[in-house]
Amino acid sequence: MLTGPASGDGGPTEADWAAAVAAVRGLSAEARVLLICHVNPDGDALGSMLGFGLGLRRLGVRRLQATFPGPPELPESLRWLPGADLLVPAVEAYPDPDLVICFDAASESRLGELVDRLDTAGAALVLDHHASNTRFGGIHLVDPRAAATSVVAGELLARLDVPLDAEIAVGLYVALTTDTGSFRFEATTPAVHRLAARLLATGINPGDISRRVFDTRPFGAVQLFGEVLLRARLEPAAAAGHGLVWTYATLDDLARHDQRPYVLEALIDSVRCTAEADVACVLKQVAADEWAVSMRSKGAVDVSRVAVALDGGGHRFAAGFTGRGGAEEVVGRIRARLDEALTAH
Repeated sequence: MLTGPASGDGGPTEADWAAAVAAVRGLSAEARVLLICHVNPDGDALGSMLGFGLGLRRLGVRRLQATFPGPPELPESLRWLPGADLLVPAVEAYPDPDLVICFDAASESRLGELVDRLDTAGAALVLDHHASNTRFGGIHLVDPRAAATSVVAGELLARLDVPLDAEIAVGLYVALTTDTGSFRFEATTPAVHRLAARLLATGINPGDISRRVFDTRPFGAVQLFGEVLLRARLEPAAAAGHGLVWTYATLDDLARHDQRPYVLEALIDSVRCTAEADVACVLKQVAADEWAVSMRSKGAVDVSRVAVALDGGGHRFAAGFTGRGGAEEVVGRIRARLDEALTAH
């Protein structure tokens, strides 16, 4: 197996794993399987979903679709992933699949217009690693200890006796490196490196993957980042003196630099390095008075508590939510919640 089985600390039980294996093994030859990941999919959501989808193909599942809510547009850094041919627009997704499998979504709200498939599907399986997961759906493989949803997906593939090959490994490796910050974040454990070694042993090229996923962006995006970083604000007194740094990007910013919204996903990494702030926050405008908010913490603040209080979710070190109102108003709500989310060292 790719990882050890979860035990009694919030991860899946052996009964959960057995139920998930039975749901897949019990599919008929004509069964329709729909894979769904969260809106604005990142490397973990998409890599886990497509890697697992390729595994289902290896098992002989023929009627298989993968999708996500919102516009059917992927960042250029992820369009090349093996299994991308499984993707269909949300409007073309099976309306009543025999099995729906959700990836990296902590709550039903992250499934957008596809949330009704939880009711119309014959069975619903949820693979996730967010501590804030609401346990929606029928069968839960939710392991807050896992560094990425791909760890859970890889374990399920192993329990289904799917051989690990290079195409599957690419998706799982992209997912793993995305959510560990290329093995820089606190979630990077010995088990993470052991899993990475098994994935690399299939012959995939980590240098090529890293360049595609992390180190390539249009020049217009570089200019956009520079402009948005110039308006960053540092609030050293926030979070009881642990500090907050934040900035925002508008739809006008994107239009002026001729960029798509997905290029902003990497912006938080340029903000979080601020030495004087434990918490970093980026607001990305998605509509008038509506923002996709990303938050990161260096450890003093549990940003998942802030996000959950504002109807979002995530992890202690990385979380997000949808904010409404002006940018200053949204940041004001974050600021008000920071003291409540301080983590004892």
